[in-house]
Amino acid sequence: MGSSHESISCPMKSYRLSELTKDELSGLKARPRIDFSSIFTTVQPIVDDVRHRGDAAVKDYTSRFDKVELDKIVENVDDLPDPELDAAVREAFDVAYNNIYAFHAAQKSTEKSVENMKPAQIAGCKTVVLATPPTQDGGICKEVLYCAKKAGVTHILKAGGAQAISAMAWGTASCPKVEKIFGPGNQYVTAAKMILQNSEAMVSIDMPAGPSEVLVIADKHANPVYVAADLLSQAEHGPDSQVVLVIVGDGVDLRAIEEELEKQCQSLPRGEYASKALSHSFTVIARGMVEAVSFSNLYAPEHLIINVEDAEKWESFVENAGSVFLGPWTPESVGDYASGTNHVLPTYGYARMYGGVSLDYFLKYMTVQSLTEEGLRTLGPYVATMAEVEGLDAHKRAVTLRLKDIEK
Repeated sequence: MGSSHESISCPMKSYRLSELTKDELSGLKARPRIDFSSIFTTVQPIVDDVRHRGDAAVKDYTSRFDKVELDKIVENVDDLPDPELDAAVREAFDVAYNNIYAFHAAQKSTEKSVENMKPAQIAGCKTVVLATPPTQDGGICKEVLYCAKKAGVTHILKAGGAQAISAMAWGTASCPKVEKIFGPGNQYVTAAKMILQNSEAMVSIDMPAGPSEVLVIADKHANPVYVAADLLSQAEHGPDSQVVLVIVGDGVDLRAIEEELEKQCQSLPRGEYASKALSHSFTVIARGMVEAVSFSNLYAPEHLIINVEDAEKWESFVENAGSVFLGPWTPESVGDYASGTNHVLPTYGYARMYGGVSLDYFLKYMTVQSLTEEGLRTLGPYVATMAEVEGLDAHKRAVTLRLKDIEK
């Protein structure tokens, strides 16, 4: 797609927070509605078809949607030679990998023993399947393969969309069945994940997701060039992306930001997408930082950029955001690629109840309990009392029978 598209004269509507009614304020936090009922109607047959026809169905959908004919849909990563990458590209991925590894390794908790109770933490995934649409020759993007090898991926499924999610959830002759499916995707991928988590496939997903979004808080110290670039970095994802600008005080040159948006958007290869995204995005004017952050918490953005003087002092006021970027030198792009934080984040306002994907998403926890006779003698009477209150006599008897034997 070229960069030719209509000029942007006034890219986003503006509102003053102090002048909005409660209903108007609530309306601003609402995202464009996704009609999942119609999407489910489209996705459900794909899910069912892949369940019953496996590899053949995945091949058919890849042919239909990606225009690629596949001999086989899954590659074992160990069987693939290391790809040849430009040295600069390899170094960039290596730096990103090291940062991501260090960030998530720090989340790993140690096994703890509490009194006579020893929890067992199950960590590490023996099978890791990466789904990625094939290249036009039926292969795998060399950069994707390089990262897959570094990340310990065991299988690469050469497919995308609902058919890829279905293959991983049900398992096919070629694709191992997985227990957890994480990662971003379009509305069809999201619908497939939502369907399959409630199906006989019994898979866990990360979270519901909508289009990409960013909220930028800027004061008079923020460079309009940076503000515009940060807004466009999300707007270029697609026409359904949403960006929000919150300007603090009357000293911000909103016109300068709008001019930069127009200038930068005109030069983007995906400028048409960005322009459409801006058309349903908006600016709000806050009297101060307390009001600005309060609105951000109400909106609960996927990405929150605080580009104001002394940005770090406002970190503790943030309650709802997928990932936060502080100060003038922290563009959202670093989180997407190389700072180390996880890029799978809650959208559509789900930051009010979800955090981004973390190491815990890949782990499950099992508690193991072992009581001595003395332990049961101490704890048992309390358990028997509570079971009696609830009217569960068998629960009570499982304790009292043992207590009688201990007292003999």
